[in-house]
Amino acid sequence: MEKNGRNLAVIRIKGTVGITSEVKATLSMLRLYKKNFCTVVPDNENYNGMVKKVKDFVTWGEISNETLKELIDKRGEEYGGNETDKKGKIKYNKFFVSNGKKLKKFFRLNNPKKGYGRKGIKEVFSKGGALGYRGEKINELIMRMV
Repeated sequence: MEKNGRNLAVIRIKGTVGITSEVKATLSMLRLYKKNFCTVVPDNENYNGMVKKVKDFVTWGEISNETLKELIDKRGEEYGGNETDKKGKIKYNKFFVSNGKKLKKFFRLNNPKKGYGRKGIKEVFSKGGALGYRGEKINELIMRMV
């Protein structure tokens, strides 16, 4: 899950209205199925390309280890499905292990306390909105949503 200790937290802000099939497929690959879902992905070229493709629907930034631990403790859901198929030939990769527990790879969050920003979800973060790259300020948003 890590590359040089850096992970990206990606949070879906917008819903499904006006979305193309390409963007919908990319959001599904990132496991961002609904609004206010969060995933933590490694900071590498593949995931950066996926995040840039869906930049008009998500916000992202570098997550700190303390925030990640808090997110896992408060919002981590246990995975209850099968680990392999009936014959034991195919292993599923739908969970990750933390403290001996198998957790789903996404987190369901609440709406943020005090809202997303003064200009709402239709404007980029650099101009006072909620979308796009946040950097280290993603930790503040996650703590308001947990």
